[in-house]
Formats: sequence, structure tokens, C-alpha cells
Amino acid sequence: MEGLRGFAVALVFLVHYATLTGPWTAGQVVAARLVSALQTIGNTGVDLFFVLSGYLIYGSLMEREQAFPTYFRRRLRRLYPAFSIVFLLYVLLSLAMPSQSKIPLGAGAASLYLVQNFMMLPGLLPIEPMIVVAWSLSYEVFYYLVLPAVISVVGLRSRSSAWRVGFFVVTALLFAGLCAWRGGHIRLIMFAVGILLHEALRHRFVRAPGSRAAWWALGLGLGLTLQPFVGSLAYTLRTLFLAVAFFVLCHNCFAMPRGGVAIAFSWAPLRWLGNMSYSYYLLHSLPLKAAFLGVAMLLPVGSVSPLWWLLMLPPMLLLTILPSALLFLAVERPFSLAPARRRVVPA
Repeated sequence: MEGLRGFAVALVFLVHYATLTGPWTAGQVVAARLVSALQTIGNTGVDLFFVLSGYLIYGSLMEREQAFPTYFRRRLRRLYPAFSIVFLLYVLLSLAMPSQSKIPLGAGAASLYLVQNFMMLPGLLPIEPMIVVAWSLSYEVFYYLVLPAVISVVGLRSRSSAWRVGFFVVTALLFAGLCAWRGGHIRLIMFAVGILLHEALRHRFVRAPGSRAAWWALGLGLGLTLQPFVGSLAYTLRTLFLAVAFFVLCHNCFAMPRGGVAIAFSWAPLRWLGNMSYSYYLLHSLPLKAAFLGVAMLLPVGSVSPLWWLLMLPPMLLLTILPSALLFLAVERPFSLAPARRRVVPA
């Protein structure tokens, strides 16, 4: 699990790294194509996060009944401490550098924009996120709110595994059909993939794929994202292919922990990155952008070799890890991951 999270957040890093190196590679055909490919593939990191979140939250809610206020308070406690620090940092930087600020002018418009962003509304709603990656948090919060209602209203705990699988498959396909027809937030379907993954592992309704199948699925799923997809139908099909690929990958990793794929994703540095993946996800784009602003002063566009962007990748990755690790150690781990203290009632 930690290794897959590390892989997912590494993919997200590639998106922003490729975007920021764009001005230096724009005139170099081969380098520009490679950078563009990395950017496209990197976008799938968020989809993998959604699959893992779908798996974990569904499993937690199906394991035992939970009072909704208690459950939702835990989810907010998981999200908000680190998010609040990064949010405050973005506000301060916006005030210090108005030319880089996304906050609209005018006290009313600025206040509304800040409230919308702090409530994690950008993403599902057409609001520009102040924190670049925060659009995905609206998807997470939506899933946190909707899933308990679905479990309760449909009575999923009292249903058979086959019934639940059929329910989520049909719902996902109907949603995919709607997105293909009218467009929409098709990436929400990744949460359903996580749900089906939990059912597959718990009740073994399908045999776990082997390592070779998992590697092929990952390669084909990521490779298909590089194909030109135009229109809502094509984009929906692309997302469904990727959903199947991530299902196969995760199913193999979790069902065969001693297999080659699981061992690869259990590599210690990848697990370490995955352990602090939320802090890294929120913060990494800030030091990365600051570094490239400095690079722009030293290396004018067009003054570097085609391999420059590749040589700069490891030090830039390290540069983003250090402040993210500080955020994780100082905020996320003590405030979001530490066990809640139980109140002791005197006898």
C-alpha cells in the first residue's frame, strides 16, 4: 500500500516537473515529446490514489457500522491539519507576490474564493484551485460523504458479495455511459474500482492475476494514456482502460505479497515516500516552482542541452522531498496519524 502511494505521488511529481521544464524543452523536438509523455502519464497518479482510497474507506465502513459524525470527523482530521498549513502558506505567498496570486481582487470576491478553497470545493465545482493539486480533494470529500449513505440506504452490509459486486459494476457502467454521452467527472469511477478490489480480495470472486499480467496491465494502461483521445466518449474509454489496469495491478500486489510486483512496490524508498505522500502531494509544487524561478535567472530558455531536463530531475525531486518531510513530521504525523486519545470517564 505504501509503495503504491509512493508510486502514485511520484507520478504526480512528474506532471509538475514536466510542466515547469516546458519552456526549456519547447524547441527540442525529442525532449519536448518525452516531457509531454511524462506529463500525460503523471496525471494517472491521482487516479491510483482514488483507487486506493476507494479500497480503504469502503473496507473500513463495511467492517463495522460507524456513527457518521465520528467517521466524518476522522476523515476531516486526516485531511485538514496538513492542508491548513499549506493553505496558509499559499495565502501568505499570494499576498507577498501579487503577480503570482490567484486570489481575485476585491474583499468580497477574495473572501469567497478563500472560503471555497478552504472547504475543498474546487474540482467537482468550476472553481480554480489555489493549491494546484487540491482539486482532487473535492473528489475525496464527495466519496467520504456519499459512500456511507449508499451503504445505509441500499443495505449493503446485509447483501451478498455477488449482489454488491453487481450493484457497483452496473452503477459504474451507467455512470461511465452518462459521462461518455454528456461528459462529466469520469475519474470518480476509480473509487468504484477500489470498492471492487476490496470485494475481490475479501471474497475471491475472481482469481488474482500473476505478476506478468500485472506488469502488462500497468504498461498498457499507462501507454494508452499517450494515445490521442478526443471527446467525452474517447476520454471515458481511456479512463475505463486505466481503471482495469490499476485493478489488475493492485489485485496482484495485495493478493500476492511475495510476488515480483509486490516486492518491487515494497522498495523501501518508495514506501517511505508513500508514507508521507499526502504531505508531499500538497506541498511539492511550491519548492519546485521556486527552484525553477531560480533556474530561469541562471539558465535562459534555449541555453541548455536536450538532456538537461533529465539530469535535473533527481535533484529537483530531492528538493521537493525535504520540505514535504518536514510538513509530515511536524504536522501530518502528530495531528492526523496519531491515535485519538480516549477520554477516561471517572468511576
